[in-house]
Amino acid sequence: MMVNTYLFGEIEVNPEQVLTFPNGLAAFENNKRFMLVHEEDKGEPLSFTMQSLDDPTLALQIIDPAAIGFAYELALTEAESALLQAPSLDDLAVMLVLYKRNESDTSGIGANIRAPLILNTKSRIGLQKIIDTPRPNVTISNLARSV
Repeated sequence: MMVNTYLFGEIEVNPEQVLTFPNGLAAFENNKRFMLVHEEDKGEPLSFTMQSLDDPTLALQIIDPAAIGFAYELALTEAESALLQAPSLDDLAVMLVLYKRNESDTSGIGANIRAPLILNTKSRIGLQKIIDTPRPNVTISNLARSV
């Protein structure tokens, strides 16, 4: 199918590669179908553009949390596991949505670590897990001597 997008113009979308978010995303609940886009001639991508197929003007930049030195230990509820079609751990991917910080902040781009995307890469179903109370898990390594 052909889809007209704001960023990429008209592109062909393989229906088997569509990511579906049955509940939509926070602030974008009506956008349920997405595709991932990246420049193939640039090698292995660090981030992807997640283009909405429901709204051609909506495109979100997403990144693997490991690329920015962040790791998650997430537990899925029974409802979340059912929504993702009871995936095996090998079929799951966690991604973060990037955003532009306000103009007075000089650091530029941030990652929404409190609302990661969890994708079942096999069934191409996803959800956004809102973390109300994050519990940091800090690991200190490479100590010169034991503490």
